[in-house]
Amino acid sequence: MTDRATLLYLDGVTVSFDGFRALNALSLILEHGEMRAVIGPNGAGKTTMMDVITGKTRPDAGQVVFGADTDLTRLDEPDIAALGIGRKFQKPTVFEPHTVWDNLLLALAGDRRPRFTLWARQSAAERDRIEAILATIRLADHRDRRAGDLSHGQKQWLEIGMLLAQEPQLLLVDEPVAGMTDAETEQTAELLREINRTRSVVVVEHDMAFVRALGVKVTVLHEGSVLSEGSIDHVSADPRVVEVYLGR
Repeated sequence: MTDRATLLYLDGVTVSFDGFRALNALSLILEHGEMRAVIGPNGAGKTTMMDVITGKTRPDAGQVVFGADTDLTRLDEPDIAALGIGRKFQKPTVFEPHTVWDNLLLALAGDRRPRFTLWARQSAAERDRIEAILATIRLADHRDRRAGDLSHGQKQWLEIGMLLAQEPQLLLVDEPVAGMTDAETEQTAELLREINRTRSVVVVEHDMAFVRALGVKVTVLHEGSVLSEGSIDHVSADPRVVEVYLGR
């Protein structure tokens, strides 16, 4: 089973869709406070793995355990989110007509039913929390801008901020630098490293330069299983990884 240092434990996880095995006895351990990069060719099972962790897809077999002993396969998506697992999809989904500040206010953990939303008075604690998130995601100077007017990279950062507002223990981030400029990519690596000081992070990414900039342990998936694992230099030198992924 898991030990106290383990935050997320996948063991023998298998998922099939119409005869296609998206995950094939996948096993993975993520420690508390760890950031992990997950790479692999299209169809390797990266998205399905995140779907299983967040409760979107139920595995046919295997264990998915969060924390000491929480079986994620028995919970639905809202329950898993409430446990402290946040997911950022590839395409940013922000409230475009609202300001950056109001997007973060709407995302804050707590009572955000429609009657509350933007018209209730913000507490000092909420304002301080939003200020801290704005500083982390590098959008303090853009607090009053409409989210729809931000650059693609800034929208990605805002959505990461909206996840942070929900106080997750674990962030799952899907291709965060797709479509970003080089400067935004570099800043995103810094941003994720900063977040990783207080939370665990799993980053699914294709951009190898970005993965190298993160400087973390890398898991390579292929055909629904772990093909190789280790530093970026270790997996880049693995002949199997070169053959199925890097050599293309």
